[in-house]
Amino acid sequence: MSDAQVSDDPGGTQATTDAAAPPPGRLVRHGGTALALGALGVVFGDIGTSPLYALQTVFSIDHNEVQPTAGDVLGVVSMVFWSITVVVSVKYVALIMRADNEGEGGILALVALLRERLGDPRRLAAATLLGIFGAALFYGDSVITPAISVMSAMEGLAVADPGLQQLVLPVSVVILTLLFVVQRRGTETVSRAFAPVMAAWFVVLAVLGVPQIVRNPGVLRALSPTYALAFVVDRPFVAFIALGAVVLTITGAEALYADMGHFGPHAIRRAWYLVVFPALILNYFGQGAMILRDPSTTANPFFRMAPGWATLPLVVLATVATVIASQAVISGAYSVSRQAVRLGLFPRLAVRHTSREEGGQIYVPAVNWILFVGVLVLIGVFRSSAHLATAYGLAVTGTLVLTSLLFLLLAKRVWGWAPWKVVAYSVVVGGLEILFFGANLLKIVSGGWLPLLIAGVVVTLMTTWRTGARTLNEQRARLEGPLDEFVTMVREKGVARVPGFAVFPHPNKTTTPLALRSHVTFNHVLHEHVAIVQIVNENVPHIRHADRVQVDDLGYGDDGIVHVTVRVGFNDSQDIPRGLALAIGTSPELDVDIADAHYFLSVLTLHASGAPRMTGWQERLFVWMAHNAANRTEVFHLPPDRTVVMGANLGL
Repeated sequence: MSDAQVSDDPGGTQATTDAAAPPPGRLVRHGGTALALGALGVVFGDIGTSPLYALQTVFSIDHNEVQPTAGDVLGVVSMVFWSITVVVSVKYVALIMRADNEGEGGILALVALLRERLGDPRRLAAATLLGIFGAALFYGDSVITPAISVMSAMEGLAVADPGLQQLVLPVSVVILTLLFVVQRRGTETVSRAFAPVMAAWFVVLAVLGVPQIVRNPGVLRALSPTYALAFVVDRPFVAFIALGAVVLTITGAEALYADMGHFGPHAIRRAWYLVVFPALILNYFGQGAMILRDPSTTANPFFRMAPGWATLPLVVLATVATVIASQAVISGAYSVSRQAVRLGLFPRLAVRHTSREEGGQIYVPAVNWILFVGVLVLIGVFRSSAHLATAYGLAVTGTLVLTSLLFLLLAKRVWGWAPWKVVAYSVVVGGLEILFFGANLLKIVSGGWLPLLIAGVVVTLMTTWRTGARTLNEQRARLEGPLDEFVTMVREKGVARVPGFAVFPHPNKTTTPLALRSHVTFNHVLHEHVAIVQIVNENVPHIRHADRVQVDDLGYGDDGIVHVTVRVGFNDSQDIPRGLALAIGTSPELDVDIADAHYFLSVLTLHASGAPRMTGWQERLFVWMAHNAANRTEVFHLPPDRTVVMGANLGL
């Protein structure tokens, strides 16, 4: 096994690249019509396409135990309405979207907020573990959703023309390939392309539902929760089984929260309350009204609502919409991955910011292609959306429950919620989500094992990296040693000083860069001018040049050693030479020519050595992950002909 080299990170744990060097931007958080329209094209694709299959699945599960009678239909439609209202409108849009970590959402945003404000180490460890499991389940959803969405769309076309059946798999692969390829253009570009289609889709949902409701307005009785309760009381087992399919109406709720950083909460709330929520409810009630009039329509209630002449255009629009549905979880996976890096749960990832205004609009190449490979594997193994359907709900409901647990901890310990609020949330929201989760546990044998398997792999990666990084940081700190002691040693030993300017990227002011220590130890000389450079990433689009650089001699000015902090926004290049050029001439120690600077990057060469905290396979996995972390030399634009990599060997 080859050893892994871990380079010093002057800016923390996230490697960021930029689409361009844009002019100063303005961080938009209150959005407006444009952002709300963009959110339609990215955030709501998953939940917006649920009417295609949700009620059809309810009435087809387990040998038609749910019957198209008035009691069952009104009970199911009432379940759908109150599930969407409680879980999406109340829990996510009204409450949980208030919990953002510098504009970012998702279950790991809750973990980050708790890590900042919880003092109890045991509660903090428990919260982190819950977040790891929740994020892992979300990755399972991120792989399953594109596969099942695209395959269901292609199978819909095959229904219109059975001769196309043999093209379902190859066409699905082509469409998914195109979808993942265009991701590098960024969420902003993707949303501009998708938004008009999804806007038309939600209009069509409402237009299909309204005539059916007008013909049978009695379906509106399902607005009362008493019909859902009566269904549960009269047929408890059937109602419990039905919940496993009703949950399909809220798939995409966690993606809605995870995508908050892409558009901001205000744009998402506006799009949800004004467009998405009304359109979904009108369509579901329309399907219920039609089933009450004609029970035979349960075989495919969505398409049966359309007149005959509109069926084919509707199939085409539905095909495009289901492809777009994949975008919500793909974008959410990018956000969750970046947060995992910031929390020390993943190695450094190359992150590309793709918007001049929204810091959350990012592209993560490694995550994009891992998801792509996973989706193709699922399509090749399961070969139909029906086989994947049983696996669909477990990842969603598991994440719902874990998100609620973390939110309650935040609300009680940080926001200071009154006990009655905690109890009310636990009973209404938590109780419903536990029922959803329990209903989907019955699907483990028939396919529910899939998201659990994916989650298990992700949990293993996260916990291994977390444990290995903690061990690495402790040992690295001992190797680096305090900077003041190093400077004292240089003075006392009379280390020879040679002409030149040496730059050492490093993440703090207190410890000695490994490359600096190695340089003196092996070469027995030190340059006359030394700069330790730290990159600080700010959550704004652009930092003015006048505010970007701060120079601190740390009391070592007489020794020619200074610390330079370079603050960058998410649209600013993390170019160390360019940032350092702004500091040249600001102090005597920096009275140098930046063109003559030499850069020394600290690198640790890792190898497994039987660390007591980790088993052999964990050590090897950690070393492999470290080896595949983002390349810091490229990220910080260090000139190859003037960059030296130095460091030490370290056994874990």
